[in-house]
Amino acid sequence: MADPFPGEMPPRREPPAFNVPGPVLLLLLALVGVHVVLSLGDWPLREQVLIWFALFPSRYNPEMSQIAHLLPGGFAAELWTPITYTFLHGGWEHLFVNSIWLLAFGSPLARRFGAVRFLVFYFLCGAAGAMLHVFLYPGSDIPVVGASAAISGLMGGAARFVFLSGGPLGALGGGGAMTGPRRRAGIFASLRDRRVLIFAGVWIGLNFVFGATGLSGALGATSQVAWEAHLGGFLMGLFAFGLFDPLRWSPSGGPGNVGYGEWLGDDPRE
Repeated sequence: MADPFPGEMPPRREPPAFNVPGPVLLLLLALVGVHVVLSLGDWPLREQVLIWFALFPSRYNPEMSQIAHLLPGGFAAELWTPITYTFLHGGWEHLFVNSIWLLAFGSPLARRFGAVRFLVFYFLCGAAGAMLHVFLYPGSDIPVVGASAAISGLMGGAARFVFLSGGPLGALGGGGAMTGPRRRAGIFASLRDRRVLIFAGVWIGLNFVFGATGLSGALGATSQVAWEAHLGGFLMGLFAFGLFDPLRWSPSGGPGNVGYGEWLGDDPRE
């Protein structure tokens, strides 16, 4: 039977007020849950969790440390701590800031990747940040905690598509709607795009200022900012994004200039 109202638009549905993708919500609940449990526990519990699950660079270079032989877990802990350290935070302020950035950058990536790819990407970026920190501070006995490196990876990944025509920030270069584009920029096109470079430069600069100069302490932060781990996560997200993105790419230009041209499918070089 023919549609009796062929010219009418379907009824408009209002978007839900709370529209956080499942994997992002799962991560948020895990981060908050772990912190609540530790906050309610006594100091011996927090100490044990820290030495078992925080990232200690000296685990990987025990000959340069005076306490590495006291850290439990052995080789297995060298494998799990680059993941588990992302669930620990130095305080409620640390957790709150990371949660805001996780919502902002994790949501578009989770919708784009799907749950499994998103979670693998997230923890890969966190581990990359951990390994860069270990490389730069091989004998450090200072534990590193927080999801900042993993979330920095989400920021790096987002830089590959948010400036495209039709992306959330596409209007900065003549873009259109505030929806995620069904494409991505190749890594070389991204690195030639002024907006991506400005975004990366400002992000790296802020991390350096707050981490390397001690300004975070002057503003009331209770722990040192591991900005090198943030950098490692960001670079992993920026360069590895194409390996996880299921959407297509276009040869027709860089960010903000890819609204035409034939689709080539997934680029095997990315």
